[in-house]
Amino acid sequence: MTQFTGAEIFVKSLLKLKTALIFGYPGGVVLPIYDELFKNPQLRHILVRHEQGAVHMADGYARATGKVGVALVTSGPGATNTVTGIATAYMDSIPIVVFTGQVPTALIGNDAFQEADIIGITRPCVKHSYLVRDVKQLAPTIAEAFYIASTGKPGPVLVDIPRDVATNKSTFNFPEKVELRSYKPTKSGHQRQIEKLADALENSKKPVFYVGGGVISANAAGELSKLAKHTHTPVTETLMGLGSFDSSHNLHLGMLGMHGTYRANMAMTDADLVVALGARFDDRVTGKIDEFAPHAKIAQVDVDPTSISKNVKCDIPVVGDLSDVLKKLNVAVKKRKVPWKSKTKEWVQQIDEWRSSNTLAYKTKKNVIKPQFVLEEINKITKGDAIYTTEVGQNQMWAAQYLTLTKPRTFLTSGGLGTMGYGFPAAIGAQAAFPNKIVIDIAGDASIQMNIQELGTAVQQNLPVIIVILNNGFLGMVRQWQQLFYENRYAYSCMEHQPDFVKLAEAYGAFGARVTKPEEVAPAIKKAIKLKKPAIIDCVVEREENVYPMVPAGAPINKMLLA
Repeated sequence: MTQFTGAEIFVKSLLKLKTALIFGYPGGVVLPIYDELFKNPQLRHILVRHEQGAVHMADGYARATGKVGVALVTSGPGATNTVTGIATAYMDSIPIVVFTGQVPTALIGNDAFQEADIIGITRPCVKHSYLVRDVKQLAPTIAEAFYIASTGKPGPVLVDIPRDVATNKSTFNFPEKVELRSYKPTKSGHQRQIEKLADALENSKKPVFYVGGGVISANAAGELSKLAKHTHTPVTETLMGLGSFDSSHNLHLGMLGMHGTYRANMAMTDADLVVALGARFDDRVTGKIDEFAPHAKIAQVDVDPTSISKNVKCDIPVVGDLSDVLKKLNVAVKKRKVPWKSKTKEWVQQIDEWRSSNTLAYKTKKNVIKPQFVLEEINKITKGDAIYTTEVGQNQMWAAQYLTLTKPRTFLTSGGLGTMGYGFPAAIGAQAAFPNKIVIDIAGDASIQMNIQELGTAVQQNLPVIIVILNNGFLGMVRQWQQLFYENRYAYSCMEHQPDFVKLAEAYGAFGARVTKPEEVAPAIKKAIKLKKPAIIDCVVEREENVYPMVPAGAPINKMLLA
């Protein structure tokens, strides 16, 4: 039988899995694999400038497409540079496979040049990991890695490939189907539990659907929309769930939690039934946990049984894939002859009263750019037909509050880990997947500098990502906390000696523009879109503008600080 090197098996396996893109950075021990990639241009490789960027790009690609993202790096520092990206994907349950090179098997444990125990280092932040010691196991391992990453609760999988495994030979034994005895994620929701949930919806007068990223991961946004509209039930989303329900619909409450909308936080506090769909009740959502949804029965639907009742005790647990469960739930509620609209009429009217308070309003100043205004201008220009990524901090929260999101997989952000520097490489990953889409990274002047070097990647690949910097000269969210809770002591949060972002963009061969007045914002963004090349729009905004509403740490979510 025909024998292939491990490097050839690696490429053949990825082609078998219909992988379209790899984000990576070559180095000594992975050169055999890179040589094979060079011979197989149908498997597109994007050269990054830093390994962290490669993993964030794979992550952004995965979030935007629903497919498994792939990164390839070398051993030692190449591998250790991936850790932040892997942890980011782990916290947000994103399906990626990260391939790391490793020293030859005979040298493992000998402190060889560029050796690092990447399996041990990443064990707390991967769904699973493999050290491949035999070339015969390479193809089956790759198949398993993709299967584990993309099924059940998605997450990152790491595959460590020693150099001799890449050069040794074996037959190509790629499995047509992957079955693991110890890994059997539940797909089908239990019908009896689903009927209990339908009963609870029928009997409730003040229900709320609390939606997390699990709905997007399961491609279940369509079923959610049918369910919410049929039962006339309001929907609130976590940061990770944004885009799963049309934010222009009158049943949409917006994001809840620490920087959630007034109506969402009040509705959760007053609800008699909270139905959590692919959400984990994290601390940014619940606030003071013993005062969270105090009058509500809690139902929780999740593909991961360990997430059920993990943070908040659940009355109606349903384990299963969200797509399957919501389809069955839609059938169950339609069988019940309930006047859904009249049943929740008073509840929706109460929510409309809370909505009318308009706590997202902000004061304008002549010749001063407010960061919220920049987001409103982006909305007007793109009309929601774009993919938005964010960095982390105030820019992220303003984006979550002010962008109109009508479709899933259009808002990519680091939720669980809060990784500064995530947004720009994630935008490159999304743009590589959708070259004809408008992709905009909403950034802060501090966070954009975490991975600004990836401008080289965007320019080399001709990926027209637009970076809109809300430049306030501070670590904005840190400064806000220092103002509110540390008596205005701005300890090391002022960003002095900033680069000239326009010159920086031009140095890389990108377009740059600096805007200092409100009327300059829209023309600069429109020009960047028209140019179809990587761009930085540096918006000099109000320096000490704060994000409101805001729930102080340890407070219940209905005790919000308002502007």
